[in-house]
Amino acid sequence: MDIVLVHGAGGRPTTWSAVEPLLTALGHRLFTVTNPMTSLADDVAHTSAVLSETWGPVLLVGHSYGGAVISNVGRDPRVKGLVYICAFGPDEGETVNEIVERYEDAEISKYMRRGPNGEWKSETSPEFWAEIGPDLSPEQRVIVEAEGRKAENAIFRQATGVPAWRTLPSWYMVADDDRTLRPEIQRDMAERMKATVEHVPGSHYTTLVWPQRVADLIHTAALAVGTAS
Repeated sequence: MDIVLVHGAGGRPTTWSAVEPLLTALGHRLFTVTNPMTSLADDVAHTSAVLSETWGPVLLVGHSYGGAVISNVGRDPRVKGLVYICAFGPDEGETVNEIVERYEDAEISKYMRRGPNGEWKSETSPEFWAEIGPDLSPEQRVIVEAEGRKAENAIFRQATGVPAWRTLPSWYMVADDDRTLRPEIQRDMAERMKATVEHVPGSHYTTLVWPQRVADLIHTAALAVGTAS
């Protein structure tokens, strides 16, 4: 199965670093993207371009904001399924901001800083790690800090088109201790998209903390959509 892995607003290559070797060992062909994070439309276009490199049916996987990207890219007929890892699954006409604004602020809001042009980036500190990513090792924290990139406000405020999860089979992994994207938001989105749901404990850094669980869910989805295709 060809699998396209899409990062979140942090834009870190290490998002999938622990998951990739596990999926490769299972025989999947992987494609990772590093989106510009200048707007949702730009990121959708950038990820869509990767589909031209695939050979057959495609499974899209998104972490965090990457879920908004795959919800739009998934309209391509080559895509057969979607996997959301504590990710956004907006409905038609809905933005990422509109989703989070319906709920109590997540703890991450205390550490988000806005740049002079409206861009966003989290400000890490010992307090940040203790609250937001307590399950990352010190070595992982150093890498995450070094690779963090800013995200333009437009990725959060541009509306989604007709979401692919309306017609494609979807899987969703909920991080039950997530203080970046509140778990109740994740549960509500997963229920709305009628996804197959799996729960893990831990923070928003699910792909680094639970790589085997993430790989297993992606593999399960790949087998399901591959057989259907």
